[in-house]
Amino acid sequence: MALTLAHLSDVHLGPLPPGAAWQNFALKRLVGAVNWNWRRHKQHDRAISSSLVADIVAASPDHVAFTGDLLNLSAYAEFPRAARWLQSFGDPAWISYVPGNHDAYVPVPWKYGLAHLAPYMTGDMAAPGSQASFPYVRLRRNLALIGLNSGVPQSLTRAAGALGPKQLEALPGILHDLKAKGYYRAVMIHHPPLPGLAPPRKALRDAAQLRDILASEGAELVLHGHNHQQMLNVLAGRDGDIPVIGVPSASMNETGHAEPAAWNLYEISRNQGTWVTHVSIRAWDPKSRRMLAKNHFTLPS
Repeated sequence: MALTLAHLSDVHLGPLPPGAAWQNFALKRLVGAVNWNWRRHKQHDRAISSSLVADIVAASPDHVAFTGDLLNLSAYAEFPRAARWLQSFGDPAWISYVPGNHDAYVPVPWKYGLAHLAPYMTGDMAAPGSQASFPYVRLRRNLALIGLNSGVPQSLTRAAGALGPKQLEALPGILHDLKAKGYYRAVMIHHPPLPGLAPPRKALRDAAQLRDILASEGAELVLHGHNHQQMLNVLAGRDGDIPVIGVPSASMNETGHAEPAAWNLYEISRNQGTWVTHVSIRAWDPKSRRMLAKNHFTLPS
């Protein structure tokens, strides 16, 4: 029996809470608020993200992968609002989340920030209420979701990411163990995980190390966001090709420089000992103002 996995990213939930730029002041937060009020609020439409979420709920996938950037400035007031939005979307057991750079825009103490989203990024073996640890692993039937955190505070003009030594050291053993147990391994990360997929100021700093780990240990699917566009790259691994897929922003309208909002549905099954993944893309149609089927294809394996 096939298992279905939905993938969305980069909601950039608006509007900004009152006083977001000034409370717990940081210069980068102020600059980001100016950028939002001048340009970004015209591109990220909450009505579109609501339609996209409703479309996912109507499709009733077995699980949802959300690859970051639910917030904009990491303002303290954004976190509880983001948690309420996620709760209205679905149960933490049904949605797996990893932070993006906008969720770590500036340093924020855990209890005032990502603690609000912790139920959605806690592994199956972690103690309830504990600080999220990455990589986390969630097992859903024969699907293993591996959540990586690339969201780290950056300087004023940068939107880069990094995993750091701890995650990079833990990941090979996790991938190896899950393969030995027969799981389909879906890796979640916000930033594009391979070198050259984003400009330097927005790229994953340790992408080369991550690429080498994935090529050596393998994965059946790697999901990311960040670039606000539909992307399909294939990494040649030791045991076969590894599809690496990015999706557009879940709230982007047609006025932006990026593609309108879309989400992907992965139908995962096994045929004669080989994993098969069918992909369906559903995208925002500005004329009808609803989500429509855009493309369908089968991933290399």
